[in-house]
Amino acid sequence: MKAITLMSGGLDSILASRLSKDLGLELIALHTVSPFCLCNHKSSSGCYHGVSQISAELGIPLVTVNVAEEMLEIVKNPAHGYGSNMNPCIDCRILLFRKAKELMQKDGVPFVITGEVLGQRPMSQKLRTMRLIESEAGLEGLVVRPLSAKVLEPTIPEKEGWISRDKLFDINGRGRQVQMELAKKLGINDYPCPSGGCLLTDPGFSRRVRDLLKHGEFNLQEVWLLKAGRHFRLSPKAKLAVGRNQADNDKITGLARAGDYLFSSVDIPGPVALGRGEFTPELRALACAIVTRYCDLNGSADAEISCTPFGQAQDIIRSNPIDQGALERLRI
Repeated sequence: MKAITLMSGGLDSILASRLSKDLGLELIALHTVSPFCLCNHKSSSGCYHGVSQISAELGIPLVTVNVAEEMLEIVKNPAHGYGSNMNPCIDCRILLFRKAKELMQKDGVPFVITGEVLGQRPMSQKLRTMRLIESEAGLEGLVVRPLSAKVLEPTIPEKEGWISRDKLFDINGRGRQVQMELAKKLGINDYPCPSGGCLLTDPGFSRRVRDLLKHGEFNLQEVWLLKAGRHFRLSPKAKLAVGRNQADNDKITGLARAGDYLFSSVDIPGPVALGRGEFTPELRALACAIVTRYCDLNGSADAEISCTPFGQAQDIIRSNPIDQGALERLRI
């Protein structure tokens, strides 16, 4: 019997997939790629690389679907609202289940496996919410949750004998000790993160998202920039991203495009910053003062900062560091 297994890269989805495979199911792993995923920080496109390795080790073919643009639209206006930050967990889950249904119909697969645990996530894994998500995705009775099956009503696949209910589990609540013990028992010792993760649950990242939405700048390119450095709102039409380390500096430089400004110190250690929007001479000077604040001045009162319009000749501005209080008022 075939089934789609939803593979996030977290421990729960790995366990659900392994248990289902051990029960003799022929699985197809589905992974959706989003810029908001935290499962694998080394991947620039969600946690695809980690999931690819996991599915290969489990011997399960992997289908990856990019849902970045669809997620942007959901974040802008989630039908079921946000969680404690900018996380539209219910709408995100409905999107994932709809993608699973599309794959089911394409490949003639009758049901779906997920690693969900009843009560584990406060927004999307309550019983009522689980049923709502299934209903809106058109998958009522067709979602098997091997880790919590015995504390849930039997699904159609269980009733039909497509999967053996007596070999499923009764995990319930937010603890993870049972899953970790089960992983050890099954010889699963290397998994990317305990439960997956999403940047939209992070308060700092959510503030930056709200800022983009407020200023009509919420698009995929801007979201990629949000993931690098410190961010400052200089005016309603201008913002600045300042690198925190060399990795940030490299990422910020790589994200520069026509119309942007790059700022960096000329001859002392310091960050790279990217200015995006309408930069008047006054705002360019302000950006230089912010960059100077993060330079290694080593006792100097000022620094020479390169202000370079993307693809054009640089301008050198001698700048004093911005006052800390003024800096914090600009920080997003």
